[in-house]
Amino acid sequence: MTLTPTAPTDLVPPRAGLAAVDLPPLPGRTLDEPELRALVRAIGRRRDLWAAYAERSRAGRHYASLYRDADVDVWLLGWDLTDDTGWHDHDTSAGAVTVLRGAVRESRPRLGGVAEERTVRAGRTFSFGADHIHRMGGAVDGSVSIHAYSPPLWRMGQYSISDSGVMRRWSVSYADELRPIDV
Repeated sequence: MTLTPTAPTDLVPPRAGLAAVDLPPLPGRTLDEPELRALVRAIGRRRDLWAAYAERSRAGRHYASLYRDADVDVWLLGWDLTDDTGWHDHDTSAGAVTVLRGAVRESRPRLGGVAEERTVRAGRTFSFGADHIHRMGGAVDGSVSIHAYSPPLWRMGQYSISDSGVMRRWSVSYADELRPIDV
């Protein structure tokens, strides 16, 4: 597996091409949650694979597609305190996130109650199934995380929740930048 940028990005480009990843071969099929967690941890340990993409050309959330094939999709995301994806799901894809620097917030909606929120700090990893709805944001300026999805992202659900509690879902492309939707 070689990490190669696969989508436009506003990050500073790496100074040199990325080397082959020293990981066990991918299985050539959709990865499950434990495999996704292992993948993001392994990539996270290889700073040479992602550090150049973590350099920002602007303030705020930024992202770079690190790898994509028929079975898995890997992204680097950078976060500041004001960044917020808004409520979303990953359609048919399970995912895993490892926090490399700083901390990120993850919130999950609760019917009839306040959203459940947690802070995930550097060195921690979590995963989720395709049925997972959440929103994420930076808990520390300059935070960096690696995200992997399997099967690769094609569509995502973007949600709005009105003041009266009505939830609505829009289908968006994986290439669309997520942010809160105003109702």
